[in-house]
Amino acid sequence: MKNSNLNQFWSSLIIEELIRNGVDYFCLAPGSRSAPLACAVAENPKARSFVHFDERGLGFHALGYTSATRKPCAVITTSGTAAANLFPAIIEASKKKLPLIILTADRPSELRATGANQTIDQIKIFGDYVRWQFDMPCPTTDIPASFVLTTVDQAVFRANGELKGPVHINCMYREPLVENGGGSVPAELNRWRNARTPYTSYVAAQKKLDADTINAIARKIRGIKQGIIVVGKLAGAREQQGVLDLAEKLNWPVFPDVTSGLRLGCTHKNVIHYFDQISVTGTNFQKKLVPVTDFVLHLGGRMTSRRWYDYVEAVKPKCYIMVLNHPLRNDPLHGVTLRVQARVDDFCNALAKKITKGKGNPGLSSLQKLNEKVDRVIEEYLGKEARLSEAAVARLISRHIPAGDGLFLGNSLPIRHVDMYADPHGNPVTVSANRGASGIDGIAASACGFAVGLQKRVTLLIGDLALLHDLNSLAMLKTVPQPLVIVALNNDGGGIFNFLPVAQFKNGFEKFFSTPHGLNFASAADMFDLNYANPARAEDLVQAYKIAVQSRTSTIIEVTSDRKQNVAVVKGLQDRIRKAIR
Repeated sequence: MKNSNLNQFWSSLIIEELIRNGVDYFCLAPGSRSAPLACAVAENPKARSFVHFDERGLGFHALGYTSATRKPCAVITTSGTAAANLFPAIIEASKKKLPLIILTADRPSELRATGANQTIDQIKIFGDYVRWQFDMPCPTTDIPASFVLTTVDQAVFRANGELKGPVHINCMYREPLVENGGGSVPAELNRWRNARTPYTSYVAAQKKLDADTINAIARKIRGIKQGIIVVGKLAGAREQQGVLDLAEKLNWPVFPDVTSGLRLGCTHKNVIHYFDQISVTGTNFQKKLVPVTDFVLHLGGRMTSRRWYDYVEAVKPKCYIMVLNHPLRNDPLHGVTLRVQARVDDFCNALAKKITKGKGNPGLSSLQKLNEKVDRVIEEYLGKEARLSEAAVARLISRHIPAGDGLFLGNSLPIRHVDMYADPHGNPVTVSANRGASGIDGIAASACGFAVGLQKRVTLLIGDLALLHDLNSLAMLKTVPQPLVIVALNNDGGGIFNFLPVAQFKNGFEKFFSTPHGLNFASAADMFDLNYANPARAEDLVQAYKIAVQSRTSTIIEVTSDRKQNVAVVKGLQDRIRKAIR
């Protein structure tokens, strides 16, 4: 059989076996060396595909898709720097424990280290950020075809394993790369050809919660008056409900991160939405809550709020239990006293069965009153603004986003503004953000993939530098059915630095940190055939947003703000909160 036919045959096996393992969404960038894989995707009727010209954005699109579906998708690139451009998305996927199947095409071994065109060392190119990697040899009749299938099966199993994450198969191909007609399936694969299942099916080990551990935690809880539940990123509705059921049983306050799904659209009486803003009173607040914070249950991922970590460092809880469904450490303050590896809902349900219902909780009642007071202060203060601040934008979007939509939050200031100031009485929505490595790259592409995975409209709240960084990903919006509403906060630079100590160093601050660019996104909207609005007042923003969520075309709503004004608004609001809750 010719090389080209073998290339197509092996590639068709790879794609078909991925589909049989539940990986049916393929993200491709054009390239010559990857042609056998691309043709195999095109010829498989069960494969769904997405094509984008920039591998960096493509990787983040795949990441966003997987964030929404919690199932792996495949990314296909040609050789050389095309593969290297996937690295930022792979780092984020690794940190977020999201499964991706990376298929990079490569030159054959005889062309490596020879100066051959578009050839780099792709073996282990992604280092420890992939869970598993394999250097696939050039297709040959000397190796049984079943080898290809079992390699794919292993890759998917490792991506979906105990520590979910990206895996990498580096596929070598000799020329000629493709031609009409593929190879016939050998007799050894008759069983596989006639089936619809993977060649090798894997069954993961089933882990059960240790009953002695649950009983020991229950005994500790019975020995204290009150504690706190703090909630980071959760895996979905079951974990969210498990947290609320446990909080109800314990009658403890819940401090939710914006990525938990409990910060927006959740009005459960135990949820204290404004912990971050309540805690601006500093030591006063810490002293009031020391009895409560002697026992902390941290369920899910890490918190966005820096004040939570400042608070924990100050009060040093005697018992800090963290529950996460992976084995990695998530303890930057080195204060965790017990680490439980389990699904959050399994843990909550098991513990709830071992404890009696909590009685009246003075600490919870006090926090509920503070929470309501802070909500009123924020509403009153931001409602009087003559010019829109970024804090006000975050609050208005959280209030008016339609129920069931997706909300993707950019890093730096956007996610913090929503975490601190979002209206808790808005609609329940699915929230996501790239908080693994917390970079500003690939945000628009991630939001686009998130919309495809959710199969719903998504609102993206993003800063100007992040949108400029990923501007070419707006081209994706032409080929996806779900529209994006992009709310761009344009403060003409890196606004977060105005909130940091470096802002006091005036010599070079603007040039080296704020990096003003003097650009707006009106022309970008025109270039990519997007709707555009530039509201200046709250009522204009609400009107523009309501129009955007009804449109079948994606929209950029650009809110022009002033960095110094944003700082003044936040500081003024914090002063009001301090006075109100003394």
